[in-house]
Amino acid sequence: MNQTIVSYLSQYEFFDFLVKLFGNNQGLLAFTIYLLVALVIVVVCATIGGFGTYAERKISADLQQRIGPNRVGPYGLLQILADGVKMLTKEDIMPYTADKFLFYLAPMLALIGVFSTLAVLPWSSGFMMADLNVGVFYLIAISSLVGVSVFLGGYASNSKWSMLGGMRGASQIISYEIPVTISILAVTLLAGGMSFGTIIGAQKGLPLNWFIFHNPFAFIAFFVFFTGALAETNRAPFDLPEAESELVSGYHTEYTGMRFGFFALAEYIEVFVVCGVASALFLGGPNLPVDVKIDIIPLQLVQVVVFMTKTLLLYYVVIWIRWTLPRLRVDQLMSVCWKYLTPIAIFNLVGCAIWLVAFHGQSIAQLVLGGGHH
Repeated sequence: MNQTIVSYLSQYEFFDFLVKLFGNNQGLLAFTIYLLVALVIVVVCATIGGFGTYAERKISADLQQRIGPNRVGPYGLLQILADGVKMLTKEDIMPYTADKFLFYLAPMLALIGVFSTLAVLPWSSGFMMADLNVGVFYLIAISSLVGVSVFLGGYASNSKWSMLGGMRGASQIISYEIPVTISILAVTLLAGGMSFGTIIGAQKGLPLNWFIFHNPFAFIAFFVFFTGALAETNRAPFDLPEAESELVSGYHTEYTGMRFGFFALAEYIEVFVVCGVASALFLGGPNLPVDVKIDIIPLQLVQVVVFMTKTLLLYYVVIWIRWTLPRLRVDQLMSVCWKYLTPIAIFNLVGCAIWLVAFHGQSIAQLVLGGGHH
């Protein structure tokens, strides 16, 4: 089912006042509903980004047998509010020799790039801001703004530490986009389209229908994608652009206050988006473990819960990896990408193509169970 959230909400009495307000102007009504939903999603994801910092500190404390934040609010839950107030009230300083326009633009680009990806994220089979027929292509293109913002942040600061961090970030993100994109292409090959609606629609029913279980090449592609995504989001063990032991802080060394907060918020929301995309591409996305017709709001909300559960479990794994593995060296970072992940990703893409031709598009589960469980 490829209906958007607009076609669902416009059927209910809650939005009657909008219908009366705009009359027969369906275009303006649709735009208003989209705007309201977009604001809700942005606020929710900004909250998730804030709680991401809290989760990071609590999970790392648990892994290291510490307590973590526990002073502000019950269990330290209001720590994100305290951090937000601190960011807002800190003095905003810019280096005298910095490029003022680019210095201010960089954190904005990071947020724009991340929030724009939310447009195609499949919260459920019907709750999508825009089910574009080139959704995957849009996602890859718009998320590249984050890499541009990292480089601009380092370049505009006119600082050697920041510049090195920006250069590392640019080279790392551009490099790891290649195995990530090739792994996504393998999924679009299996789904027969670049729309997220098509991709999650092809994984309906039992978990055996998820693309991670479709064939051995898709199984490996998931780990290539996830590893490359860690590097694209500058997460450990690939957090070279902000290696404080070498670069003081990295590309955002000269940023203070809320502008630094924008970079941090963008990173945590980007991790959430990447985990959501991994869930949609390989783990069935919002699909329930039974193949039922989902045409009512309650079941759509259940799908949202399923999608969030899968996404947050992957989010936990990302944090777990950060506090488990040591940081790689720059040469090791590039070797992993160009010598291992990229050739493996190409091998998986070719393997998936051969599998589709050889077995007429059937998955392992369909071959074993006789092809009748779709």
